[in-house]
Amino acid sequence: MYETMDELMASVQQRLYRIRDLADDMSAARGKEAAQDGSITVEVDGNGALLNLEFSSAISRLSPAEFEKKLVATANAAARSAFEQRAEVVTAFNEEVAE
Repeated sequence: MYETMDELMASVQQRLYRIRDLADDMSAARGKEAAQDGSITVEVDGNGALLNLEFSSAISRLSPAEFEKKLVATANAAARSAFEQRAEVVTAFNEEVAE
């Protein structure tokens, strides 16, 4: 345990800083994916919110149904990547706290 109030305060302060770092690391997570043909590129944040959407001239060769399917698949892949990054951050934090 803690022998002095100063030790306790230092420990609490350190944990508070680590929790702030966790929040910063989680908000920094990004996912960016491009369709295989390069027609669509999607970037999302750690919550899966759209940050950037880019289209190349290759979309002109897609039917509306193909475009929709490719857009959704690419956005899902970007979100999956961002969520995997967040999961790694949380796992590392949990392992650190458990020690």
